[in-house]
Amino acid sequence: MKNTRVRSGRPDVLRVLADARPDELDPARLADSPRQHDDLARILAGATDSRTARSEEPRRLWAGIRPLGTVVAVAAVAASVVVVSTLDGQDPSGVRASAHPQSSSATAGSASAASEGRADVQVDGRLELLSVAKKAETPAAEGTYWQTTTRSQDVNVVDAKGQLFAVRTTSTGQWSVGVRPGTQSLMVSGLDDVTAPRTEADKARWRAAGSPATVQAEASTTAGQGTLGYRIGTGRPMVMRTDADDKIYALGPRNVSYQDLRELPSNSGELRRQLEKLYAEDSSGAETGAGRTAYVLRQAADLITMPVKPAVRAAAYRVIANLPGVRGLGRVTDPLGREGVGVAFPGTARTPLGSVQQQLVVDPATGAMLCEQVVLVEPSARAREAGLDAGTTVDYEATTRMSWGEHQITVPKNAKH
Repeated sequence: MKNTRVRSGRPDVLRVLADARPDELDPARLADSPRQHDDLARILAGATDSRTARSEEPRRLWAGIRPLGTVVAVAAVAASVVVVSTLDGQDPSGVRASAHPQSSSATAGSASAASEGRADVQVDGRLELLSVAKKAETPAAEGTYWQTTTRSQDVNVVDAKGQLFAVRTTSTGQWSVGVRPGTQSLMVSGLDDVTAPRTEADKARWRAAGSPATVQAEASTTAGQGTLGYRIGTGRPMVMRTDADDKIYALGPRNVSYQDLRELPSNSGELRRQLEKLYAEDSSGAETGAGRTAYVLRQAADLITMPVKPAVRAAAYRVIANLPGVRGLGRVTDPLGREGVGVAFPGTARTPLGSVQQQLVVDPATGAMLCEQVVLVEPSARAREAGLDAGTTVDYEATTRMSWGEHQITVPKNAKH
């Protein structure tokens, strides 16, 4: 496989080309007419990366149908415990991490086109991301807490007394990361948590099974196949401390401080090489081209949601844009109804629900992350029987707030610790 690393001193070719692009071909300057969107898509179709990866990504980056960008730093219970990243899709308690699903016509069309290998009317994802990167460079004042609020949904297929049906869990999460000495970092998950049959047909099957209070679904973990439990009804929120000394995030195999984040390179080539070094540390020498690409993509996407400098966030977008196989989906609507630019990442992964693809939706006007989602490309027989078709979003995490704050978030009185 061709080595895609950016060598030291070598110019960022895609950035040079983007800077030289005529203004009338800049995706960010498009008018909203369908004609102009289609014209640009056809012009750029010839530039679509022909090296799209078809190989399955490492299972630990996909297991649990966890979307991109949600590295979770788990606080030390004792001084010897350090922050860890739940890249395998399981949170420290063993309960499935919050991330969830819905079907939309825009997503269904994108997934259908992906499964058929069409790219003739889709905007080049690299140019879209490069345009977004420019918007992400806008300076922002620092604060005491870096705070994000997300709305998540998760769909899965369960079996109860011979009845196969889909359940849907929705919830809100808040994460407040203290970056000043003496502050704490808190994550509250499971706000407004509700698990219920997905559709009226699913509700009928659930009732036919005796309306069980708990149900189980098949799950893939790093240890192999397992089961995942769901409790029908409302759930209590849970609060976690997510800092350990001055370490506030997990970046690859390392626990990093706010100062470490502020010192990350803003040059995309240098940033990519640094992320590749993390992969070498984290892979125990078992390096592969596809594995390295997936790992770098994972870490770059996480950086976009961290309190890094705007120039570093822009560099992370450029790293993603330069990875082989990244494909633009054009203008799409995220599960919350917000319009943005969709980007599909290389390859698909096998899960109990079938083969899935990870996608990102960003706001081209601000460079903000709107949503990370996992879409069914080829449903399994089990998923199809439960009514999950190709194009169904089986997992998403939509960001509704990502900004600085001066006050720590309020922990609900009924929150589990």
